[in-house]
Amino acid sequence: MVDMNTTSGAFNIASIARGARIRRSPYFEATQRYGCKGYTVYNHMYLPNFYDDPVNEYWRLIHDVTLWDVSVERIVEITGPDAFAFTNKLTPRDLNRCQVGQARYVLITAEDGGIINDPVLLRLGENHFWLALADSDVLLWAKGVALNSRMAVEIREAGVFPLQVQGPKSRPVMDALFGERVLELPYYYFIETELDGIPVVVTRTGWTGEVGYEVFLRDGSRGVELWEKILAAGRPYNIAPIGPSDIRRIEAGILNYGADMTLADSPYHVGLGWLVDLEQEEDFIGKEALARIKNEGVKRRLVGVEIEGDPVEFNMTRWKVSRDRAPIGHVTSAIHSPRLKKNIGYAMLPAEFTELGTQVTVDVPGSGDRLARVARKPFVDPGKEIPKS
Repeated sequence: MVDMNTTSGAFNIASIARGARIRRSPYFEATQRYGCKGYTVYNHMYLPNFYDDPVNEYWRLIHDVTLWDVSVERIVEITGPDAFAFTNKLTPRDLNRCQVGQARYVLITAEDGGIINDPVLLRLGENHFWLALADSDVLLWAKGVALNSRMAVEIREAGVFPLQVQGPKSRPVMDALFGERVLELPYYYFIETELDGIPVVVTRTGWTGEVGYEVFLRDGSRGVELWEKILAAGRPYNIAPIGPSDIRRIEAGILNYGADMTLADSPYHVGLGWLVDLEQEEDFIGKEALARIKNEGVKRRLVGVEIEGDPVEFNMTRWKVSRDRAPIGHVTSAIHSPRLKKNIGYAMLPAEFTELGTQVTVDVPGSGDRLARVARKPFVDPGKEIPKS
């Protein structure tokens, strides 16, 4: 029986029923053992939300090293004789520039230019690709595209489960685990290796704007074992498991699919036009539409905003943005940055209100209207010197 009441008499969202259709990662038992206090559902799987106060987790990420279960980055694997041509058709980023052993941040676009997903792509072979996905069903999209493509490809969800090791002390932890070979990895490159017989792929990537790595487990039966080995290597460096840090990713200008961009947005609406290679000879899905959108310009844009007043909590809904008391847009993500001592976030606004310094009003639930200004993003390290270092 589901209890649908809290002490206030309102529906308790935490009481929503769960079942076997929502999958658990190979690290789920370990996340419970180490005190995970909340989960959300992402790509049909439980995603650990937090173990401690999010501000404490943020400072641990900034100063030390952290471990995240991000198995929810489900992996679509594309193989077969035409895998390169097919994968290059899915994304507007020209994969001729992606070497074997290299990763790329890419977009998957629809025929109208809308964003279906923004995965990290790994090229494991000439015709072997992984797409580490945000929260949308790219497996079904890719299978649908393949059905009528007449290309020789195999598409499946791979049994691969990533962890993230993030923070300035991630280097000595990875050195202890994998040796200097990992330390020599350039940003957005990877190696295939083993840890005491556990098969993994290690990438120089992350969702933080900090120095970091991802460890892709290729044998789901050894998840807790891998987790414990990473924590053991990290104890001299004050390692701790945390959930994804929205504070740090907003500081870094990292977008969250489903919140900051959706199928209704093109890359040009959200500042990701640099991921569209219109000059390439090969065709890709959405190429004609994206060329038209770029030529005509967009009527709305995602911008950075700074919101005045006391610290805000991370937004659970889209907050209304007004100008001269007339609604003009919405905040997609907002949070308080302890380091900057500011409320920062993103807002989707009409193009005429996106100049830096433009003043708007944000309706913050529970505290009313707040003055806000369009600000430059990323808010921290705009040249991404930290993760590249």
